[in-house]
Amino acid sequence: MIPLEWMPPLMFGGLILFMLIGFPVAFSLMAAGLFFAGIAISEHYFDVLFLQAIPQRIFGGVLANDLLLAIPFFTFMGAILERCGLAEEMLDSMGQLFGRVRGGLGYSVIIVGFILGAITGTVAAQVIAMAMISLPVMMRYGYNMRYATGVLAASGTITQLVPPSLVLIVLADQLKTQSGSADVGSMYLGAWGPSLLQIGLFALYTFLLSRFRPDYLPAAPESQLALRGWCLWKKCLLGIIPSAALIFLVLGTIMTGIATPTESGAMGAMGALALAWLRRSNIPDLKGLIEQAYQNTMRITCMVVFILIGSTCFSVVFQGVDGGQWVEALFSDLPGGWVGFVVAVNVFVFFLAFFLDFFEIAFIIVPLLAPVAVKLLSPVLLASMNGNPQAAASAALVWFGVMLCVNMQTSFMHPPFGFALFYLRGVTPKEVKSSDIYWGALPWVGLQLIMVVLVIAFPALVTTLLDKPAALIQSQDFNFTNSEEPAAAIPANNVGDDAPVVFRLDKPTIK
Repeated sequence: MIPLEWMPPLMFGGLILFMLIGFPVAFSLMAAGLFFAGIAISEHYFDVLFLQAIPQRIFGGVLANDLLLAIPFFTFMGAILERCGLAEEMLDSMGQLFGRVRGGLGYSVIIVGFILGAITGTVAAQVIAMAMISLPVMMRYGYNMRYATGVLAASGTITQLVPPSLVLIVLADQLKTQSGSADVGSMYLGAWGPSLLQIGLFALYTFLLSRFRPDYLPAAPESQLALRGWCLWKKCLLGIIPSAALIFLVLGTIMTGIATPTESGAMGAMGALALAWLRRSNIPDLKGLIEQAYQNTMRITCMVVFILIGSTCFSVVFQGVDGGQWVEALFSDLPGGWVGFVVAVNVFVFFLAFFLDFFEIAFIIVPLLAPVAVKLLSPVLLASMNGNPQAAASAALVWFGVMLCVNMQTSFMHPPFGFALFYLRGVTPKEVKSSDIYWGALPWVGLQLIMVVLVIAFPALVTTLLDKPAALIQSQDFNFTNSEEPAAAIPANNVGDDAPVVFRLDKPTIK
């Protein structure tokens, strides 16, 4: 006889065991869920009919989810743009623009990384493209190798945070509770503040390093700066204007309410195709590029769907053995209140990211933590949301999601498992030591962790751009008020169709 309170931790242990054996994550989730479902049924914790919820959720909540259609659209857009030569032109023109400044190539990599992050959303392509273009130039100019590899990896991973990041879309889909939910538009609005501040931190670190260690970041020789004046600005604008147009096509339509995330993703994909066609002279095989983009999109989309199916199987069984209550009790009783909760969660996610990528973390961990986050973080934001509990709950989920997104950037950077470091190692010359790549990543991981602390300490970085509805919301059918006075009792047959209703907690009273 296995006690019910042992089942949730045993399920996590079983999941880890399946993954250590070598099963793919999606099938490990399915295997752990079905294995412990058999134990729960034999122990009479729930009936076999309870498992009907698994196919209902898969077909009703995963395959019928319109929001998830945005993933293949944005993936296709990124796959097209990463090979159409836009990165090369922007890096070259920005390098010329900032070349006379110490650390100029570092600034250009940071700025181009931010722009590419807003139009591609793929870390691998961004790191590889910028490393192949910029690293040889940095080596030729005598840049410190640890700084050069670190800034390339860090500027590639910021695509995780800059809208329209796939991470933000996935988190918006998973951060849904009975009290509130985080939509994609709110996640995008909330991510702008931290992403811009992070770019500022990266630039500040480059500036300070160029002042205290000028030999690390020398200015480019004048002989290498061929473009000047209007010719230079024209080349910069030829790269920035198409990018800005595509960014507005995708993000502007979402934030202005013109299009849903799925519709904006479709427009972004068409915009990427149009941009590739306009730049066809720089693309040797446009048809082959499109075929590769379709294949890459299919692989990533299938991976996401299989992980979602596996996580649905695991989460249904986990909830069936009171796993949600176990997680809530585990994190609600931490010392320090909401601060202790966010610190513990971020430390947990930081170390979990050593072994799992953001898809697994988002689909397995985030849905379990979302109810606890709403319970503990909503009171912190209640005053800034004009005392509106529902707005505070939704804002708390956005704050929590952006916080995790900033944290999960480090999963690509921290040694020894950071994928961005592997991508960098694969394209760097042999004279670049692996130790330089790993040691070079550490200062940038530190900057990313500083960003996590800033997002925790200053929630306004996330919530400033969010809608702040008034505490009293009136509509045609309902009046929402905090009145503590009892409503007048009147006979039900005298109530008109348009009689207002006073809501106190969850108990409506007709007046």
